Amino acid sequence: MIVKKNDKEQELMRKAGAILHETLDLISQNIKVGQTTAQLDKMAYDFITNKSAFPTFLGYEGFPYSICASLNHEIVHGFPNNTPLQEGDIISIDIGVNYKGFNADAARTFPVGKISSEDTRLIEVTKQSFYEGIKDIKAGSRLGHISNRIQKFVEKNKFTVVRELVGHGVGKDLHEDPMVPNYGIYEDGPVLEEGMALAIEPMVNAGRRNVLMDSNGWTIKTADKKKSAHYENTILIHKDGVEIIT
Repeated sequence: MIVKKNDKEQELMRKAGAILHETLDLISQNIKVGQTTAQLDKMAYDFITNKSAFPTFLGYEGFPYSICASLNHEIVHGFPNNTPLQEGDIISIDIGVNYKGFNADAARTFPVGKISSEDTRLIEVTKQSFYEGIKDIKAGSRLGHISNRIQKFVEKNKFTVVRELVGHGVGKDLHEDPMVPNYGIYEDGPVLEEGMALAIEPMVNAGRRNVLMDSNGWTIKTADKKKSAHYENTILIHKDGVEIIT
């Protein structure tokens, strides 16, 4: 069941989104050669809790960290660790923030030092596919409009869309209905209504779209070990458009 958010609930989600945006900004300033993702995880935890909020991922279905830190060919749900980041890496950071019972969810992929032109293009196409997906979206649009536009843009740029993992509704729960695939038919899916909140998150591979699960039971990786990028924001659906709150 899709749960629409009232004005008070949307305002709490905006606050969660603002804290999350600030957290990602702090993380972005500390992505550098020699930094560890364990240090980034602690940084995020300290910042979020000092804002009277809580990192949603910590303890969620047993996940043991405040952030997901997915390196190079890791797509999502990477575990922070004490291995220093290296020149040429790309790192995807996914964070959830809960503020007074309501969640926001967002992710970015960052370069570490100087990266290849192809990796730069992968990150840029992944980000732009999000904006292509939400272009002209408003109450009355179909969910498939977002999914289809993301897929077409990614494939036009000769990358592939991960299909086993999708975006989702978000609110009181981190994952709510509806599921939001990053592929699909334009006129498929429910009609979007004012008050819906969605986490739109293209996950894009440089090589084939096939994925594997790591032995830790959480981290999803590309099967061909080519790199992957992730870009996510939480949006609110309004009568005349969308509002990005992260």
